[in-house]
Amino acid sequence: MLSTVKLPPHITDEKLISLYKEMWVIRYFDEKVDQFFAKGMIHGTTHLCVGQEASSAGAIAALKDIDQITSTHRGHGHCISKGADVNRMMAELFGRETGYCKGKGGSMHIADLEKGNLGANGIVGGGIPLAVGAALTSKMKAKGYVVLCFFGDGASNEGSFHEALNLASIWNLPVVFICENNLYGMSGSVKEMTNIQNIADRASSYGIPGKVVDGTDIIEIMNSVYEAVEKAREGNGPALIEAKTYRWKGHSKSDAKKYRTREEEAEWREKDGIKKFKELLIQEGLLTEEKAQALQQEAKQEIEEAVTFAENSPEPSLDSLLEDVYA
Repeated sequence: MLSTVKLPPHITDEKLISLYKEMWVIRYFDEKVDQFFAKGMIHGTTHLCVGQEASSAGAIAALKDIDQITSTHRGHGHCISKGADVNRMMAELFGRETGYCKGKGGSMHIADLEKGNLGANGIVGGGIPLAVGAALTSKMKAKGYVVLCFFGDGASNEGSFHEALNLASIWNLPVVFICENNLYGMSGSVKEMTNIQNIADRASSYGIPGKVVDGTDIIEIMNSVYEAVEKAREGNGPALIEAKTYRWKGHSKSDAKKYRTREEEAEWREKDGIKKFKELLIQEGLLTEEKAQALQQEAKQEIEEAVTFAENSPEPSLDSLLEDVYA
C-alpha cells in the first residue's frame, strides 16, 4: 500500500497498478478515435477526454460494482472505467453491428446497464436528472446503490442541474454529482459563464456539501468521491464535487481551439495526471520504469485489437434499419 497517502479500504496495490494501465487505455482509445475521425472512417461527432483520465478513473474506482453512473457527451473515459468492453465501444464508433448500440448510436449513446453505466448523453446536462431518478429508485426500493453523476462546467448553468440538485437534496438521495470543470464550455471560458470562483460553491444553495479537487490527481479524486459515496450510501444525502481538469483536444472534432493559448495548453500538459500517477507509484515502489512502460504498451495493444475487431465486424443490414428506433 502507499505509505504517504490514505486510500479507500478496498483499493489494493494491484488495483492501483491496474488504474495506471486503465488511464492509458482511455488515452489511447481517444487518440485512436481522433486519428480515424480525421480519416473519415468514424462519422457523426465525437468529444475526446484526453487529459481528463484521472477524473473518470479515480472517481469510478471509489465505487462498488452495484453502483451506477450517468455520463456526458465526453464519456469514453467514464465508460471504460465502469468496465465497458473497448471492442464493442470501438465497433460502435465505426458503425458496426457488434457495437453497444449495434452501430446506430455512436459516441454519445454508449451504455452498459449490466455494468451500471446508464449511458452517455448528447444533451448538455441531460444525465443529471436521470441520475436523480436512478437514486430515487435506489432509495425507494432499498437497492443500496449510489449513483455517480458526471457533467461538465457548462451543464452547471442548465436548469436541469439546479432542479436535480434541489430534488436530490430535499429527498436526501444517494447521488454524488461530479462536475468535470475543464475550464471551457465549447469555445467560452468558464470565467465568462459564471460569476463564482468554484462551481462547487453552488452546493451551499441546496444545503449539501461541496468540494473542489485537483482533477489531475487520481488519489485526491478517489478519496473525495469515496467519502461522499459512502456518506450517501449511509443515508446522508448527496454531495457536489468539482474536479478542476483540462481537455487537451478541442471541444469536438470541429474545434480549432483558437480561443486559448498554446502556453496554457503546455502548462496543463505538464500537470498530466498519468505522468503524476506513474511518478507516485514508482516513488512508492509499486512500479518500475520498465513495468510502467510494459503496462503502457499493453494498453496500446488492447486498443489496436479493438480497432481490428471493429474493422472486421459487419455493418448493420438494411433489414435492421427500423429496429431499435422506438422503445
